[in-house]
Amino acid sequence: MPHQDQPRPTGPAAHHQDLRVVLDWLTADADFTAVGFRGTCTWSPRGLACTALLWAWSDEATLVDRFAAARKVALASLGLDELTAASYQAFTKLLRAWTAALVMALVVALRHRMQQDLAQRFTVAGYAAFGVDGSRLQLPRTASNEGRFSAPPKSKSKSKSKSKSKSKSKSKEDAAEAARRKKSECPQLWLTTAFHLGTGLPWDWRLGPTGSSEREHLRQMLGALPAGALVVADAGFVGYETWEAVLAGGRHLLVRVGANVRLLKGLGHARRRDDLVSLWPDEQAARGRPPLVLRLVVARGPRHPVYLVTSVLDEAALPGRRVVELYRLRWGVELFYRHFKQAFGRRKLRSHRGDNAEVEAAWALVGLWALGLHGQSELARDAVPASAISVAGLLRAYRGAMREHRIAPGPGESLWERLSVAVIDGYRRSSKASRDYPRRKREQAIGAPEIRAATRLESERAEQIKNEQQKRLTA
Repeated sequence: MPHQDQPRPTGPAAHHQDLRVVLDWLTADADFTAVGFRGTCTWSPRGLACTALLWAWSDEATLVDRFAAARKVALASLGLDELTAASYQAFTKLLRAWTAALVMALVVALRHRMQQDLAQRFTVAGYAAFGVDGSRLQLPRTASNEGRFSAPPKSKSKSKSKSKSKSKSKSKEDAAEAARRKKSECPQLWLTTAFHLGTGLPWDWRLGPTGSSEREHLRQMLGALPAGALVVADAGFVGYETWEAVLAGGRHLLVRVGANVRLLKGLGHARRRDDLVSLWPDEQAARGRPPLVLRLVVARGPRHPVYLVTSVLDEAALPGRRVVELYRLRWGVELFYRHFKQAFGRRKLRSHRGDNAEVEAAWALVGLWALGLHGQSELARDAVPASAISVAGLLRAYRGAMREHRIAPGPGESLWERLSVAVIDGYRRSSKASRDYPRRKREQAIGAPEIRAATRLESERAEQIKNEQQKRLTA
């Protein structure tokens, strides 16, 4: 039964009973049959997953205290046996072994909920649109974290220094500066997120050491996107291999391009329209791979034009103004990182072991997703749009219920009443300088893409490759 048709709890129920309703809703569609604990284990798969969600929601200062708080709520809300392991070490050991399976079960359930309970918001301009971007999470400076997440050392240049007679004082200054820089740098975990533009919620993610390839992470996530989805990305996601992977999987793309991209006009069947261009690097042409035909949309930016390309060639299916609107919505992934790092307090993770850091990051991501999805589904019943929801307000509501889980709420203090006021105020401020928004970095002009007419030889080669492909298909 759709969540919107379920009545909200009424009466003097304790907070832990409200939290049970939330956890039941979040895990109703989760299939934990792939998780099998040994017979002597005091945890059940669902009990462990729910406790891990509560652990992620907790705002206690340490991971151990978060587990202690989560376990108390889980015992009251889920009716777990008092013999359920009370050791944080045992809890994390089990999570290290089963996080992948437990999180995947929850991810599948949350995606289903998004498509079912937020169906009216799931498509934007007729497409299931997903922004993609990466960010770094800081980690404690430990040997385990440095060994797992630090970038590999850069190879030293073989070229000899032109000046062999540097002064000793200058060398000491350089060494001191390098030491200060190294001390200030912490190990970092790289996070690439596929972000659903219609709801403002995550859909998938990949973790890796600092310096990981965002484009490789995107290629790994393509299989989880719905058929016909639109991938919206900035200029860091250009490249023939990446774009071809998106298109080959039956998805569309909308990407900003700059001076590092060369586009051809008048190539093959793209000759008849001025807004059609082709991406066809020389290396791919030499390997006999076909050009990628795209539609170019030029938007007016605050300082300079913004060049966007999309694989949706039919303007009626995706008008130019919609292209610009969708690209602007990609900024939502920056807001998600702000919520994750600041409001949710995950700018720096707390795990000292590298494998525990990945577990902590995974449950923090699925925890914020679950919290945001349930809160948005509740507020959607009151016609509150996703853009008007306060993540800080949602956190206050759920964390308040956790802290007071043993008592019945007073007037205006129930989880549902707190959720109803978790909205951004409508006050229009004259200046946003004091607001804690993620600061837009001063954009460095990425320039205009190189656009030139295709030569006769390029057109002939493109036609030859097209004919060869058709022969292979009909053979």
